[in-house]
Amino acid sequence: MTDSSVPHTLAEGMKALRKNSGWVIAFAIVALLAGFVALGSVVLATASAVFIVGFMMFIAGFAEILAAFNAKDWGHRLLWLLLGALYLFAGVVCVQNPLEAATLLTLMLGIALIVSGLLRIFLATRMKAGTPWGWVVFSGVVTFLLGLMIVAKWPASSFYVLGIFLGIDLIFIGSTWLAVGLALRKAAKSNP
Repeated sequence: MTDSSVPHTLAEGMKALRKNSGWVIAFAIVALLAGFVALGSVVLATASAVFIVGFMMFIAGFAEILAAFNAKDWGHRLLWLLLGALYLFAGVVCVQNPLEAATLLTLMLGIALIVSGLLRIFLATRMKAGTPWGWVVFSGVVTFLLGLMIVAKWPASSFYVLGIFLGIDLIFIGSTWLAVGLALRKAAKSNP
């Protein structure tokens, strides 16, 4: 038995999307507006992002604890329980004190960017001739400098970095979906 409402080919899927291009464009506009609002209030956006992360960690903690009861032996069960408790604790901290949690998350992000940038630069030195090693070095330098800027301004950067990243990400998501929606609308008009 097959479901006739589910597209079975790419062409059928594109036809279904073309019919709903208005919804794609509406989502894009909402994402763009949310991105600009986030950039307009980066502290609130930072707190909101950490709050959402905390809520997800809280849910993950419950899932880990439930998974512990399916473990085969006490050693594994104890590890699952500890992991679940850690997630629950981290989730509670993020939900109760999102700006304090943002301080730690921002520091971790800055350090991760520094390490990632250095690793990219190192990997570029190992690339063979004829490969785009220059772009990898450039990417590594930019990533390293971004991480360095975050850490250099820490803890003050904790109040705005995550909100800026969230805002920029929402703007890119909205822009991408807007382009997709407009292309779908254009294709629908040319191929009725």
